[in-house]
Amino acid sequence: MGSDLDNGAPFGDGNGFDRPGPGFFRQFVRLAGPYWQSGEKWKVRGLVGLLLALTVAQVVIPILINLWSADLFDALEQKSMDRFFVQIGEICLILLASMTVTTTHLRVKRAIQLGWRRWLTRRLQDNWMAMGHHYQLMHMPGDHDNPDGRIAEDIRNTTEAALDLMHSLFYCALLLASFVQILWSLSGDLLVTIADTDFSIPGHMVWVALIYASAASFLALWVGRPLIHATDRRQTAEANFRFGLVRARENSEAIALLHGEVGERRRFSELFRGIEGAWNRQTNGLVRLFLFTSGYAVFSTAFPILIAAPRYIAGVISLGQLMQTAQAFQQLSQALSWPVDNLQRVAEWRASVERVLALHEALQALKDDASRPDAHTVIVQKSAIPTLCFHGLTIANADGAVVIDGFSAEIVGGEHVLIGGDPGAAVKLFKVVAGLWPWGKGTVDLPCDAHIFFMPQRPYMPIGTLRGVLTYPSAMECFPEHQLEASLEQVGLGHLLSRIDDTAIWEQNLTAGEQQRLGFARLLLHRPKWVFLQEATDALDPDGERRLMQLLIDEFPTATIITVGFHAELEQYHQRKLTLSPNADGLILVRESRKDWNQPKRGMNWGGRLFGTLLRRGERRAMADGLTKRGDKRR
Repeated sequence: MGSDLDNGAPFGDGNGFDRPGPGFFRQFVRLAGPYWQSGEKWKVRGLVGLLLALTVAQVVIPILINLWSADLFDALEQKSMDRFFVQIGEICLILLASMTVTTTHLRVKRAIQLGWRRWLTRRLQDNWMAMGHHYQLMHMPGDHDNPDGRIAEDIRNTTEAALDLMHSLFYCALLLASFVQILWSLSGDLLVTIADTDFSIPGHMVWVALIYASAASFLALWVGRPLIHATDRRQTAEANFRFGLVRARENSEAIALLHGEVGERRRFSELFRGIEGAWNRQTNGLVRLFLFTSGYAVFSTAFPILIAAPRYIAGVISLGQLMQTAQAFQQLSQALSWPVDNLQRVAEWRASVERVLALHEALQALKDDASRPDAHTVIVQKSAIPTLCFHGLTIANADGAVVIDGFSAEIVGGEHVLIGGDPGAAVKLFKVVAGLWPWGKGTVDLPCDAHIFFMPQRPYMPIGTLRGVLTYPSAMECFPEHQLEASLEQVGLGHLLSRIDDTAIWEQNLTAGEQQRLGFARLLLHRPKWVFLQEATDALDPDGERRLMQLLIDEFPTATIITVGFHAELEQYHQRKLTLSPNADGLILVRESRKDWNQPKRGMNWGGRLFGTLLRRGERRAMADGLTKRGDKRR
């Protein structure tokens, strides 16, 4: 044993969760930024360019309204009906332009948002649904629970809010640049006398607006700071509640059979109490923020008129200039108040981004571990021979606790091997071969001649037609109709032929035994040379198990069959048995036993060269017939 095992170092560590990472925005750009360099980059860049042009047009609209407002109030002050009708015509044109720009801008922005979301969703879901990551993720420490909610909801908010916030910030920057110049020209010079000395302040309304909005933004950020954490807590609580409801729906039959509705309602109440607590914390944060922003919004309407009114009363500016100054001040304050107006959206966006980043980092850690195996990772690779080999295999839990230590064995093509004993260790060995359990060390050499067909305890039943369930994971078109019918008949599911094109949630419509029979029907369709069963007959009665195991042997006479099972009846279908049993230290020891009457020689193929190349074909056939009779007697 190496020092890492002695020190209890966790296998598969190196996910980077305890390392100081780059800044938040740098992480976000690293996650979502490659979209702008993807295969759609020219289309996206064109849409972004159009969006920027439309944003400039959106800024031109309030500038035109500001100029139009000055002309209108001047016309009213002069009681000029001709100028009044001219202003009516101008506002109609401005209105038409505003409607066109706004609707076009909305379509372009939503097209970019959808494309960005589609790209990021595919990036994460492809990584999630690859190499068993979706399964391994459940055993990893860290904040990456509810990956389905993060992919479906948080990615949506991440991309939509990011574009909304970037657009609004760019819009406010243009608004600021435009109305600073307008307000500066309208403000004139303000004379201030201090200690008998006159001071001239050019563009004084600009400075007032800057100080006013900056102070308001600082106070809003200070008041609303707790809102970010509260929003993150609420989104997590909402995701947990949704996940609890989905789990109850998926396991409705088991809940009903055990009359567990009371317990489920209790659990739902506990999950909803988490929502209530997070909701109340968010409410407190929003109350503080809204208390400030509501007063700020009302006061901002009157403040610029009160500041500019003395100059109008003194006759320095006209009524139109007074209203133009007030509107320019409001536009400038609006641009400077971007942090105040968007604090809640920023909080929600950041919470979503952090949840997506946590999922992405966890998946990336799994991907990196698979691409650069080291002493803390089980290496699963193809070998150059038709043999399944375990070399110094140590299997550990995700937290580093060793389960099986130093296991070595070979399973040659054509053998039938039963793995029993400790269920947890046997199932982990099954998952190691399947590439789902990387925690540990050592090497597993997969046979070069075939892909192993894995049959779990409960076969996966995708929602769709029974035909699609039967042929999964292959496409329905891969198998002719007569093969589908024959496979169902052979496993005792002929009564389902009339429903083969029905769509249903089959895991709820079929019994556990029928589901396992369907798994064997899949096996008959795919015709593998290596079969790995994990308790694939435990839901069947003894006669059903006997029929399916005999069917497996008859249909696949040269196949290698490895079975994880825990009752003695399975031994008659296998030549070797690996028994996994815990010792006094808690480690699993592996004991091997063979049947003398059915023992293949190492390196020989059970189907074609069972007793060696020195026997003649006729002798081998006669002896094989004799063994079959003896096997029947034992059954």
